[in-house]
Amino acid sequence: MVQLYNLHPFGSQQVVPCKLQPERFCGGGRDTLFVAAGCKVEAFTVVGQELCQPRCVFSTLGRVLRLAYSEAGISNETSQLESDDFVICQKPMELLGEKSKQSGISVTLESTGLADEKIKYFHVRHLLYRRFAPDISSCLLSDDVRLHSLQLLPIYQTGSLTSDRKNSSQEKVLLSLFCFFSLPHVGYLYMIVKSVELMSVYQYPEKSQQAVLTPQFLHVITSNNLQCYTVRCSAAAAREEDPYVDTTLKACPPISMDVCALRIQLFIGLKAICHFKNHVVLLTKADPETVPERRESPKRFLSRKDTSVNPKTPPVAEAGWNLYIVNTVSPVQLYKEMVDYSNAYKTAKTQSCIHLLSEAHLLVRAALMDASQLEPGEKAELLEAFKESCGHLGDCYSRLETQHSHLALPYYKMSGLSMAEVLDRVDWAVEDGSQKYERGLIFYINHSLYENLDEELSEELSAKVVQMFYVAEPKQLPHILCSPSMKNIDPLTAIKYLKKLDTSGFSSVLVTLAKAAMALKMGDLDMHRDEMKSHSEMKLVCGFILEPRLLIQQRKGQIVPTEFAVHLKETQPGLLVASVLALQKNNKIGIEEADSFFKVLCGKDGDTIPQLLVDFWEAQLVACLPDVVLQELFFKLTSQYIWRLSKRQPPDTTPLRTSEDLINTCSHYGLINPWVNVLISSESLVDKNYMEDLSKLQSLICGPSFDIASIVPFLEPLSEDTVAGLSVHVLCHTRLKEYEQCIDRLLERCPEAVIPYANHELKEENRTLWWKKLLPELCQRIKCGGEKYQLYLSSLKETLSVVAVELELRDFLNVLPEDGTAAFFLPYLLYCSRKKSLT
Repeated sequence: MVQLYNLHPFGSQQVVPCKLQPERFCGGGRDTLFVAAGCKVEAFTVVGQELCQPRCVFSTLGRVLRLAYSEAGISNETSQLESDDFVICQKPMELLGEKSKQSGISVTLESTGLADEKIKYFHVRHLLYRRFAPDISSCLLSDDVRLHSLQLLPIYQTGSLTSDRKNSSQEKVLLSLFCFFSLPHVGYLYMIVKSVELMSVYQYPEKSQQAVLTPQFLHVITSNNLQCYTVRCSAAAAREEDPYVDTTLKACPPISMDVCALRIQLFIGLKAICHFKNHVVLLTKADPETVPERRESPKRFLSRKDTSVNPKTPPVAEAGWNLYIVNTVSPVQLYKEMVDYSNAYKTAKTQSCIHLLSEAHLLVRAALMDASQLEPGEKAELLEAFKESCGHLGDCYSRLETQHSHLALPYYKMSGLSMAEVLDRVDWAVEDGSQKYERGLIFYINHSLYENLDEELSEELSAKVVQMFYVAEPKQLPHILCSPSMKNIDPLTAIKYLKKLDTSGFSSVLVTLAKAAMALKMGDLDMHRDEMKSHSEMKLVCGFILEPRLLIQQRKGQIVPTEFAVHLKETQPGLLVASVLALQKNNKIGIEEADSFFKVLCGKDGDTIPQLLVDFWEAQLVACLPDVVLQELFFKLTSQYIWRLSKRQPPDTTPLRTSEDLINTCSHYGLINPWVNVLISSESLVDKNYMEDLSKLQSLICGPSFDIASIVPFLEPLSEDTVAGLSVHVLCHTRLKEYEQCIDRLLERCPEAVIPYANHELKEENRTLWWKKLLPELCQRIKCGGEKYQLYLSSLKETLSVVAVELELRDFLNVLPEDGTAAFFLPYLLYCSRKKSLT
């Protein structure tokens, strides 16, 4: 189907002052037209709308049969071929791509003056084989089925709209290649990239003689008309360049869209056409039968003499010819005409309005793709037109009921319009007391409010948005109220609409939280408390999962806690931590984002860690989230425990969990070894918070998952001069199986903990340390006496009791000190000698 419009793609025309009737002609460079007649070629300069000026004339060795232009070293970017040797077959067939080799037609390259060694750089690639059958239902002349105007058209990327690649104007990247050919009554346009695909079929209203394809238009001549059709090359190239077109970010009119005829311009006696730059060159030649004969005046009377004289037959006038250059109007000018034309369809025919605006959009897009053709300053004008066309298409898809209304979003984004500017284009007038909002507009506003745009709507526009969603998408109302863009909404207005949702049977925890947030915004704490009490804490957490922006928003790429989150920090910190943990568990917030949130919320920056963040880390361990890196989390917690213990720094808020809670609920927190309690009790630790941090650190070290080696280098701030520091150091070195070193430290600092330590740690393969390490050490220290003599003596007795049980009498005697008092060791020796008989 070809849609017909009556636009004006053709501007002024010039007459080419060639001396002989042109037989061949072509354009070249930026401003040169070549015309061949017989054995001569004339060159003309074509600049602007002035008469083209002769540049030079040169002769050829023979009659010019073909004429083509190519830049140095590169009707060649576009090659137009024509042949009378096509074969008409009765059975139609189409073979695409490599299958076209099966046609049986052999193609050989023929040297045309090139050196033989250069021939190897050329090869044949089969693209398309198609044969046609004539329509035998009507009597057709052979000329009616003759193929003509075979043409290949490449489109290069020279600076793109949809790609981030930055190419210089000289650099060319082939985006797509197109193949066009025509019969007298129909033309075919194929896209040739990875495969061969039929894009468009052009039905001509009358018999065509020749056609030329450009990136923007298809120009076709008949005997008396110059016809201009739209093409889909820029749309196809855009999709080759970026396969993700028609997402929420970008869009392009479809390749399958109906082509349209922009203009059918009358020209008498059209014979040939070619195109270069912004010019269409036409050869016209009037047929002899169209030249009128001279007739005698009817008022003349013949005399008698005249009756005997035969009148002379007037000679047939020679056919007249002309060579014209028709300047195509600038893309921006034609674009503006198409936009004005589309206004007639806004209320009448939805698809026609979108179709014509899409044509205008593709016209501008095609011009921007061919940057080498643009004059200085023209590109900026085209870019502005491109954005404007995107805005017009956004308006169409947002206001008119179509199956593709979701395209309003990408077109509005490409237009560069702000959300406020889009809303200002909406007709808010109410007809018949009811307002209807189309799907496209709702889709655009909804997505824009979800994307955390750094744009705040005015109070007036915010109220209109609330009204719109209450009418069209009431379920989305709590969500859109949480958008940062709706910051300026009057809370009374928001609560009024939210209460209407309740009265209409639409009630949920999300509505409750939205009302609580608005109540907090206007300072009504009683209403806020009432709303929060209407649901259990578990349901409130579910509500925050449904809409994380109730707590956390992003502005200019930064995490910003809401007023709601600040209030929960002061009143319900446990609910806040549980909610953020649920958001992380449901992939609504990342690990680093959550850490940043708590730091900003508590007014901490740099390396200062608020207790609420420590509470969150502990909650992560309890919840055993799968995406959390355990060792990283262990490091965060132990570093914070160690820092606070070393600085005697209490937490800034009361911890949500005690060490006992964590031990009972989290497998990563282990039971603290019994000897640690003996060690700690040897010194008075009055500070409750200090004891809690110490217990949590000890418990984490005693847990099964902790990598001890990773934390040892960070123990330095925690001095062994305190029993707290000593307990942590000994725990770590014990986990590293450095038992002898630990025994030395305990004997030196806290002898009363040595036996409990040995009872718990010196088992199985470490049992030998009782007599190889502990017994000799105690004996040596008893000899030295001192204030700890009694403690050492008591520990020695406990050690001897264990050794007497573990060793045979001979072995027991061997480990006893040679200078010991026999009376002291005698009871243990007697037990050791009698234990065998007792067993």
